[in-house]
Amino acid sequence: MSRGVEDETTVNDSYSVTVPAAVRRAADIEAGDKLRWRVDEDGTLSIEIVKQRYGAFSELEPVNIGETTNAAEDHDFVAGDH
Repeated sequence: MSRGVEDETTVNDSYSVTVPAAVRRAADIEAGDKLRWRVDEDGTLSIEIVKQRYGAFSELEPVNIGETTNAAEDHDFVAGDH
């Protein structure tokens, strides 16, 4: 995150907060990202950005197992079921 960006927001009645635009831009937070909240024993609050990963498997090479498979059709297949 870029240094020097500071802003504040208010916790609403449903305990939701809005991440200020300047903070979103500086931290490169996008829709779908998650914020992991942590409170240390001394009361320090830290927030970790967990980036939403698109195409996590796109760089994997297929493995030839000697038979034709179709993941879209076979995704519920359980070993031993035929």
